[in-house]
Amino acid sequence: MDDRSNELADFLRTRRARVTPDQAGLPDDGRARRVPGLRRDEVARLAGVSTEYYTRIEQGRAQNPSPEVLEALAGTLRLDPSEREHLTDLLARPTPARRAPASPQRVRPGLHLMLQTLDHVPAFILGRRTDVLASNRLAREVLTDFDALPAPRRNLARYYLLDPDARERVGDWEQIAAETVAILRLEAGRSPQDRQLADLVGELTLKSPEFSTWWNDHRVLRRTHGAKHYHHPLVGDLHFSYESFQVPGDRDQTLCVYNVEPGSDTAQALRLLTSWTAPQPSGTPGPGA
Repeated sequence: MDDRSNELADFLRTRRARVTPDQAGLPDDGRARRVPGLRRDEVARLAGVSTEYYTRIEQGRAQNPSPEVLEALAGTLRLDPSEREHLTDLLARPTPARRAPASPQRVRPGLHLMLQTLDHVPAFILGRRTDVLASNRLAREVLTDFDALPAPRRNLARYYLLDPDARERVGDWEQIAAETVAILRLEAGRSPQDRQLADLVGELTLKSPEFSTWWNDHRVLRRTHGAKHYHHPLVGDLHFSYESFQVPGDRDQTLCVYNVEPGSDTAQALRLLTSWTAPQPSGTPGPGA
């Protein structure tokens, strides 16, 4: 099998391994189980296809399974929306257009202006591979100063997994880092010809002790909203409710906004952080001077 077929096979094996016969409503047939979860023949029976055909799907040898078959498999394997999307991506055959080099990403002026308008909360724009394309001042204060890094190093996954400061600053670091790997896994399924993504995965594999374990789990995730917790060296704990939005007109860009409850400790801490780190007019002493 080629690399693409191996990806598909590993993904389906890990998904059926987590579904027990009891969960699937199957009676105990008395046969010894050599693998966790469902066997291929059980998945096939539950999905209403032959074992031979399911095996061909898992091995990447089935040509264009119908939407009805994919829906039956997704239901049998209890795939969530991100996993359904990933399965569809893995079954798609790359077209010449998908093989073409991706053009450099640019953030349009209106979005830069929006980030400046959102000056009371951290906000930033992610591109392909979790590249940080733009960020406002509070995002650079709460996370790290991406603008101070060389452009090729401005990447959220690289920050979470390789920057020692991230382990101290990011609350629930292990969960957040693992989720970020799952986001990369989803993108790898959608963009198998992305050489920069392959290079990033190779770098993380070599330099992050945890990356390979999470990558080989084949977990996928499209982040939309949730909670984030940071420890800032100046103002202490910060708690956010984040929202992520696909930028209109560019499916490869995501606006991420870290909201706070009005009047909360975090809101007060951000006001202090804003005042303490505000650029000083020339000749004006900063805080503590």
